[in-house]
Amino acid sequence: MDDYEHLDPDEAGFVPVEHTAERLALLMLEEAHDPLRLLLVIAQDGEGPLSREAGRLAKEIAARIPSEN
Repeated sequence: MDDYEHLDPDEAGFVPVEHTAERLALLMLEEAHDPLRLLLVIAQDGEGPLSREAGRLAKEIAARIPSEN
């Protein structure tokens, strides 16, 4: 998976910043693509109990980082 254009960021369901107690440390751009690829594989499986949540998280991450291309 090289491009994230097929993901719709409006479906990600972002949590407003003021409602989050803590944020994760910033990732380097190269580091952010690794969990995104993993989440996309889990989401595309579509059969596991976590596939829906993996898809939501993948959309949220993809909306925040540029494509690898």
